[in-house]
Amino acid sequence: MKSVIYHAFSQKEAKELDVQLPGAQQAEAFVRAFLKRSTPHMSQQAREDQLQRKAVVLEYATRRKRKEKRKKSKGLSARQRRELHLFDIKPEQQRYSLFLPLHELWKQYIRDLCGGLKPDTQPHMIQTKLLKADLHGALVSVTKSKCPSYVGVTGILLQETKHVFKILTKEDRLKVIPKLNCVFAVEIDGFISYIYGSKFQLRSSERSAKKFKAKGTADL
Repeated sequence: MKSVIYHAFSQKEAKELDVQLPGAQQAEAFVRAFLKRSTPHMSQQAREDQLQRKAVVLEYATRRKRKEKRKKSKGLSARQRRELHLFDIKPEQQRYSLFLPLHELWKQYIRDLCGGLKPDTQPHMIQTKLLKADLHGALVSVTKSKCPSYVGVTGILLQETKHVFKILTKEDRLKVIPKLNCVFAVEIDGFISYIYGSKFQLRSSERSAKKFKAKGTADL
């Protein structure tokens, strides 16, 4: 191994290079330690086998930098949003005429979604599309309910949560109607679709991935 790794300087070479000659044992210990540091993943036997057969590529050991975890900015919780009244509609904004443009936009959105509403369009196809569509801006009516005072309420849907519809009537009154035990009618271009609120208790963002049964119970 000595002859492979190094050879001692002669007196003449040491004098020319101004190098102090170490002892043979000290030099060999230094070489062994250097090789061990440079090839930390090799055993001593494997290192000696490599030295006898081919050149050794010394590894460059670097300290791994710790990746700093980026703190994700957390949004407001549902409770914080309620406390800040972010989704409350102010009384001065509760005007039916103010949301008529929203209703017109919604109608165009449904026409595009259904590929155009023609007289020969299948009602079942429209019903399927509406069940997964965004209903904000739709003209909604309560046709059946276990609470008689809800029946007949008609207006533009302004907000939808998991359990309620917030409907603004032509009289500029904001009605909060629970989905449970109510049947709603949605009308567009002469087509009327019925929504059973008890089977519709989902957020609007969750409905797009929901698979609704083709035939379900018709009870409230």
